[in-house]
Amino acid sequence: MGKKIKKEVEPPPKDVFDPLIIESKKAATVVLMLNSPEEEILAKACEAIYKFALKGEENKTTLLELGAVEPLTKLLTHEDKIVRRNATMIFGILASNNDVKKLLRELDVMNSVIAQLAPEEEVVIHEFASLCLANMSAEYTSKVQIFEHGGLEPLIRLLSSPDPDVKKNSMECIYNLVQELNDLHIEALAVIANCLEDMDTVVQIQQTGGLKKLLSFAENSTIPDIQKNAAKAITKAAYDPENRKLFHEQEVEKCLVALLGSENDGTKIAASQAISAMCENSGSKDFFNNQGIPQLIQLLKSDNEEVWEAAALALAHLTTCNPANANAAAEADGIDPLINVLSSKRDGAIANAATVLTNMAMQEPLRLNIQNHDIMHAIISPLRSANTVVQSKAALAVTATACDVEARTELRNSGGLEPLVELLRSKNDEVRKHASWAVMVCAGDELTANELCRLGALDILEEVNVSGTRKNKFSEAAYNKLLNNNLSLKYSQTGYLSSSNIINDGFYDYGRINPGTKLLPLKELCLQEPSDLRAVLLINSKSYVSPPSSMEDKSDVGYGRSISSSSSLRRSSKEKNKKNSYHFSAGFGSPIEDKSEPASGRNTVLSKSATKEKGWRKSKGKKEEEKVKEEEEVMVVPKFVGEGSSEKEWCPPSDPDFSMYVYEVTKSILPITNIKEQIEDLAKYVAEKMGGKIPKEKLPDFSWELHISELKFQLKSNVIPIGHVKKGIFYHRALLFKALADRIGIGCSLVRGEYGRAWNEVMLQNDSRKGVIGGLPAPEMYVIDLMFHPGGLMKLRSREADLYRFL
Repeated sequence: MGKKIKKEVEPPPKDVFDPLIIESKKAATVVLMLNSPEEEILAKACEAIYKFALKGEENKTTLLELGAVEPLTKLLTHEDKIVRRNATMIFGILASNNDVKKLLRELDVMNSVIAQLAPEEEVVIHEFASLCLANMSAEYTSKVQIFEHGGLEPLIRLLSSPDPDVKKNSMECIYNLVQELNDLHIEALAVIANCLEDMDTVVQIQQTGGLKKLLSFAENSTIPDIQKNAAKAITKAAYDPENRKLFHEQEVEKCLVALLGSENDGTKIAASQAISAMCENSGSKDFFNNQGIPQLIQLLKSDNEEVWEAAALALAHLTTCNPANANAAAEADGIDPLINVLSSKRDGAIANAATVLTNMAMQEPLRLNIQNHDIMHAIISPLRSANTVVQSKAALAVTATACDVEARTELRNSGGLEPLVELLRSKNDEVRKHASWAVMVCAGDELTANELCRLGALDILEEVNVSGTRKNKFSEAAYNKLLNNNLSLKYSQTGYLSSSNIINDGFYDYGRINPGTKLLPLKELCLQEPSDLRAVLLINSKSYVSPPSSMEDKSDVGYGRSISSSSSLRRSSKEKNKKNSYHFSAGFGSPIEDKSEPASGRNTVLSKSATKEKGWRKSKGKKEEEKVKEEEEVMVVPKFVGEGSSEKEWCPPSDPDFSMYVYEVTKSILPITNIKEQIEDLAKYVAEKMGGKIPKEKLPDFSWELHISELKFQLKSNVIPIGHVKKGIFYHRALLFKALADRIGIGCSLVRGEYGRAWNEVMLQNDSRKGVIGGLPAPEMYVIDLMFHPGGLMKLRSREADLYRFL
């Protein structure tokens, strides 16, 4: 073999740069390479930057600061496929950085990125280009750019790609594009709703037809949030009367009723609130009578208490001053769910439900229906609420529903009076007013009034009425109403009993007491030892002594029973139809008591054929009185019934003499048909029983004080039954006259004066003025003389001057 000959290497041309291999450890150096014209360097630089960016967010920020983003955007359209691929991969990673996204939007690279989704491109390019768009689509502005550059169509096409990452990125991007589009409408409606609070904006929206667009969204959209925000916008707009008119013309009511049937609770709530706002329009209110109220009642059965609150609010607006809608709510079986809402944990729901029940209770048939659903028990919890709105509405509900004895009894037995009385102490004016109103209504029967007094209502109201800032007409009326059921206290405090204040057994005149002073109960006064204090006069006809056998017409008066039953003669005609009931009208009635009470009123049960009798048959009366005195004398000192047994019941002192007085005047004076003759004869009768006629000049010699002292000693008590007083002056006689007049139906008042004075006033027609055009003249006030000229009547013209002359 021959020897190999070595081939010589040719030297490179002199105009060519020799290859240089550089190892760079600085990102800034590589970023500079992105401006190189050499494809190989660009490809390797992009590869290095991609690896660097993958390492974390800080590196992405570093590349942004080094200015790598702008030269990279140019490489997205490079002719070399490898350079273009590597640049696309970098943007897929970098686009997750918010600052990079912002810069990319400014550089307007969306078209270049979307171009990488072309079918002829490699799968890797599809993967990272779709990743870049998915990251960018999280921003509203980028979404708009993607749509404007036609990015949705190629993304949809890539859903059929065999590569799972391409599918995932494309799906995420499409989801972002579609879902946020929905939020644009939702948020836009929310913005419009807020703008509608400004009247200038309202005018602009009206002029541009924006209100009709709101209705369109509410009617046509199937997206709950859009429906909800559209209904909210309608609610805001409906506060303006012109908008309500426009909505009514566009039949917004039908749309709102339809929204009540939505499966979304938020939409139901918004629709209910819109109905509340539209209720200011009378036409809308009438529309919801047949369509709307039944659906709202159904919402009260929801599991969501926020839905209860909104539905009850709408019902409250619909039923206010609208009996037809109140009836519609009842016909839709709304009473039971409304009462159930009273046990809600949401204060707004409770207050709204109480308002609806109050509106419904203004009609007697509905009130009776509500009472049958145990309202008196259900209202107790709201009365104990710490929320003043709930307290106020609950008290008003009591006012509307406790209008008869049965309801008040149920409230009392359920323990509802205690929290009601506590509300009288409230510092909130509305709560205090409504609580006072409720107490005034509840004081309509004696048992409830007594329980209210026992719980301290009278003391609290007295304290409230002393304050110029806390008192109100209702607190004053409630106080007077309670006093009317405690006439002993009323007379001691006010010194006045009207003709409608009927004195019954157990009444006692303690004398004048100052405001804030406690009046001791009768039992405690009876058990006290006699003292030099003013004698307490007691009215008590309860006696178990049978009338004498010689008396005629024994069946007329139950003398063997409690003689006090004769007091029903006067009250029967007045209370037969009233039955202590309050009938609510649209204004709930007036809190002011009728002060123009008739001072004289004939008993309507008297027969016109009754025999007219004058006088009281003195001789017969005396014989009968003597016979009674011959009977076994009943103890008049305080005693206990059932002594010797384990159970002892205290009874007030009996008064057989007063019982006889009642019997005698009932037999002799009651049948008289002329009211003036009745008054005159009764005055003479009272004067005779109290020591007879006393001339003015002999008044100082009338030793009534000694007589009273002897009675105290004899009875061993300061409490003296009125029948025991045989020497009485003004205040003894006036009290006896009032007590007897009340038993036989003569309307008169009892007025306390100064220095032991007291008198009775009656209203009488002036016979001399008969024939006045327009009917009988107005009755005039007279004072009855029981001392100087018993039976005399003096017309009151100037009260102070006339009384001074008279007394």
